[in-house]
Amino acid sequence: MAKKEKQNEEVKEEVAEEVTPAEETPETPEAPAEAPAVDWEAKYNAEHDAHLRLAAEYDNFRKRTIKEKEASYGGGKADAVAKILPVYDNLSRALNQETQDAAYKKGVELTMQELVKILTSLGVEIFGKPGDVFDPNLHNAVMHCEDENLGENVIAQVFQQGFRIGEKVVRFAMVQVAN
Repeated sequence: MAKKEKQNEEVKEEVAEEVTPAEETPETPEAPAEAPAVDWEAKYNAEHDAHLRLAAEYDNFRKRTIKEKEASYGGGKADAVAKILPVYDNLSRALNQETQDAAYKKGVELTMQELVKILTSLGVEIFGKPGDVFDPNLHNAVMHCEDENLGENVIAQVFQQGFRIGEKVVRFAMVQVAN
């Protein structure tokens, strides 16, 4: 214990020697050195411009992210609908076949109605009917026929229905075009 007290006394003496009244704060403050002239207005304008650019960049990022999110959702929905379309095609073929079993036919009809209801609730539009005007953006013409009863570029027969969600075509209608 005596050793620690001796060390404490030595430290106090060293501190007392270091601080002298002359070294304490001077009574007359020194005049501040001349600061270089700063153009505050230019600095403010530069900072304001940088802030506006950062805000615009963030706004563009937010809009781009929203657009990408909507596009990925729409693309995923279109892919899912495209995977279901073979079921629709098979039910259509089953409905076109003659059968003696009324209960079987009624079951296929109800299944088809439910599938169409689900597709329409997803925003899917079914297109491509005989008598419609041929549109190369929606229809895939696989055959051509001459028919005086039909006008020019009119769909005579539909081999496969077309489907679209909004403006995105999921599957083109496969058709026969007259004249």
